[in-house]
Amino acid sequence: MNNFLNKLQTVFRDKVLRRRILFTLAALVIFRFLATIPVPGIDVARLSQLLANNQFLGLLNIFSGGGLSQLSIIMLGVGPYITASIIMQLLTMMSPKLKAMYQEEGELGRAKFAQYSRIISVPLALLQAFGFIILLQNQGVLGTLPLFGLIVNVLVIAAGSVLLMWIGEVITEFGIGNGVSLIIFAGIVAALPSGANQILFSYDPSQIPLYIGFVIAALAIIFAVVIVTEAERPIPVTYAKRVRGNKVYGGVSTYLPLRVNQAGVIPIIFALSILLFPQMIFNFLSQATNPTLQMVGSKLATLFANGWFYSIFYFLLVFVFTYFYTAVTFDPHALSTNLQKSGAFIPGVRPGESTSMYIAKVLTRITLVGALFLGFIAVLPLAMKALTGITALAIGGTALLIVVSVVLDLIKKINAQISMREY
Repeated sequence: MNNFLNKLQTVFRDKVLRRRILFTLAALVIFRFLATIPVPGIDVARLSQLLANNQFLGLLNIFSGGGLSQLSIIMLGVGPYITASIIMQLLTMMSPKLKAMYQEEGELGRAKFAQYSRIISVPLALLQAFGFIILLQNQGVLGTLPLFGLIVNVLVIAAGSVLLMWIGEVITEFGIGNGVSLIIFAGIVAALPSGANQILFSYDPSQIPLYIGFVIAALAIIFAVVIVTEAERPIPVTYAKRVRGNKVYGGVSTYLPLRVNQAGVIPIIFALSILLFPQMIFNFLSQATNPTLQMVGSKLATLFANGWFYSIFYFLLVFVFTYFYTAVTFDPHALSTNLQKSGAFIPGVRPGESTSMYIAKVLTRITLVGALFLGFIAVLPLAMKALTGITALAIGGTALLIVVSVVLDLIKKINAQISMREY
């Protein structure tokens, strides 16, 4: 407790750290203000009914900070930017030049990579804005817009998404923590009061055991997320002795910590972004005038509405993205090369290619645990919703996972800033 209070005092005493935290809070306040600026011509009753009956729109509403519930100018949230990042990450698997830019060119290469993601997010935002407006018009939430009004609304919504992306980047650079993750976190936290009100208004004494069970499950999820996020597999590393003049360097033993969940919460965010697209497209096709397109869209939309199919597909996406993101961000060959250059080796393993293969083998095994855990936590709320019928649980579990992971990452960033100040 004393250690926590000392760190809290350090945070408020340090000018740089205090300025970063205040800047982050100010940016999040601007984000919440933007979420209250609505697009004109909304049928609020129909919109509330649509969000209540559609789980993927409910999730999108959370990630846009409640922007979709009011059809605000940032209703898309950071979805287009996340989708653009997914596309760029996929391209690294097919383009050696992009892979080298991301992994080998350092900060300059990653800055170029991020710039390409921003550029791609602009046409994606325009496309998603158009698709949402057409979908909401077909559902009767928005009135029929003239061509000029449609173009203006599409541009305004796309600009709102790009502005939110910029706010996230500014938070990352001048604030503290990952800006995009913090925006998603703020959106989830902002939805908590309305979720609590919903549970209070629908309070039923006969469901008290369910509420208690939900609280226990939430605490268990928090505990499990903290344990798995902090879990590491240490690989012993020994530095060879080197003699320079009359001094002997090296000869020390340490370890290389490999995290069980290298990807963090990114696979969940990626999977949700991928899940949003097909449902939006199928709902759009189901309203088409062409009978064939309407039939195909309706059948596929019905398939995605099936709880079993949705849960299995969600689990598989989280599982695959955990391995994919780990493979993109962690290069065993580069790590092996760096160890060899610094005169370090893993006892019992030959330096070079053998070390790379050994690290990759260990990483594959521990990532399996992390991928299964993330997939299980992702679909657990859906199973609870199927058993209890409480829709909030299906959204709450995924949101809880993201919130805990973002808070842990933020605490680490603050601790790192404090350590830098002490040095």
